Amino acid sequence: MPTMNPPEIDSFLAEPRHAIVGTVAGDGAPQLSPVWYIYEGGRFYIGITSDTAKYRNLRRDQRISLCIDGGRADVRTVMVAGTAELYEKDHPLQGAMRGRLISHYIADAEEARRYAESSQDWDAVLVVVTPQKIITQNFAA
Repeated sequence: MPTMNPPEIDSFLAEPRHAIVGTVAGDGAPQLSPVWYIYEGGRFYIGITSDTAKYRNLRRDQRISLCIDGGRADVRTVMVAGTAELYEKDHPLQGAMRGRLISHYIADAEEARRYAESSQDWDAVLVVVTPQKIITQNFAA
């Protein structure tokens, strides 16, 4: 199966794509959620809130998986298995990454500002994923 090399992976993950995150529910079943992310320095930075199932799951079990798909016209995929660290709302890293995540997905500065203001009262949590395994597919190769 065709794969991607590290520069191709970095380029693919730099685009504002959605990742589907998999966590382990209390009963052992997989729980899937779409999320925003930034990939840099070999880690994924994901914004979530503390009122979600994925947050409760990660507090109990730090194992996490991600699937980032290029979509119908882009036949590339990156799949990740790793561990997650949680940084609560008052942590400086959470605050620093929040604005970066918003502007990564909302290109218009004014729209990004409005979104940041409208969501400032959310109990935001930053998830930092350290990959242990990365699998890629590139069916265009």
